[in-house]
Amino acid sequence: MAKILVIDDERSIRNTLKDILDFEGYTVVLAENGKQGLQLATETAFDLIFSDIKMPEMDGIELLNALRQAEVESPIVMISGHGNIETAVECIRSGAFDFIEKPIDLNRLLVTVKNALEKKSLVKETKVLRKKVQSKNRMIGESDAIKHVREMIARVAPTEARVLITGENGTGKEVVARLIHEQSQRAAEPLIEVNCAAIPSELIESELFGHVKGAFTSAIKDRAGKFEQADGGTLFLDEIGDMSLAAQAKVLRALQESEITRVGSDKAIKVNVRILAATNKDLQHEIQEGHFREDLFHRLNVIPINVPRLDDRKEDIPLLVDYFTEQICAEQGWAKKSFDKSAVSALQARSWTGNIRELRNVVERLIILCGNNITAEDVKLYS
Repeated sequence: MAKILVIDDERSIRNTLKDILDFEGYTVVLAENGKQGLQLATETAFDLIFSDIKMPEMDGIELLNALRQAEVESPIVMISGHGNIETAVECIRSGAFDFIEKPIDLNRLLVTVKNALEKKSLVKETKVLRKKVQSKNRMIGESDAIKHVREMIARVAPTEARVLITGENGTGKEVVARLIHEQSQRAAEPLIEVNCAAIPSELIESELFGHVKGAFTSAIKDRAGKFEQADGGTLFLDEIGDMSLAAQAKVLRALQESEITRVGSDKAIKVNVRILAATNKDLQHEIQEGHFREDLFHRLNVIPINVPRLDDRKEDIPLLVDYFTEQICAEQGWAKKSFDKSAVSALQARSWTGNIRELRNVVERLIILCGNNITAEDVKLYS
């Protein structure tokens, strides 16, 4: 249950609030002045803080500013028996969640508590989600090869240039695409990802451009495609080397005209989309074999970024192992395990045909199957 701090120099107010909040099932801690309240709030994490404004030594406004300076993240509700618009506005501007006048109305109090706790919960969830996303979209390593990729991302992301990301499976091409989007002017808009290799050739056009009702047997209603969904944002075409020639022709037209046409319709729809594409294939070879359009290749290949193989940056393996260990142990709810130097050296000594993805799988296997300190013998046995 939520923990609430009540700061007020009037004992009757403190006790009244405690009785009400205790009855509602909250844990309540009392402070009789601003200094005591500040000490309690900086030593203990509270879900909500109530503070009187008019108090000796340190008044509520001073306390509010001190709490914000100390980076206390709890919502703070100010209470005053001398309420006026100017005071309320000053409190809100200083970072208070809400302002309540004395005598305190019970319904107003409980609604404020509910709203403040819901806001704190949403803020916490947002931080957790943001941390997960940021953790997922990180490029770990300090090798020259990976530094070059990071530099390229930083230079090209703020532009509108199309980017063709190449590299073997498991090297992290999709992470490069997400980082480009995150650092672009379109970061607040959607990033829509399409795995061209995972969509049957007969459905790829509908997936990309949408369709109208009746366009084919299973088209029971109009449907927007990925280009429309990404309007204003970024469209990431992963494994574009596996796209059919017919779909390539339509993608080329969409890039040239900045418009698409849904399957079964003749109405053109304007779209504003930045294209990022990725492939593990040699597109020059695919062009020679007649499997990929040369004109589309040149449209996509404005900025080429090649993501290096793990075998070409083995000096990054210690950092990657440490990162994956922390991540996997956190996911499992375990204390962080350790890899001794011999284990890391053994991992560096072998070849990684599956690149980063394979390394993560091996690290996860070792963490699950081995003890708290993973050795070279463990690596030999389980990798």
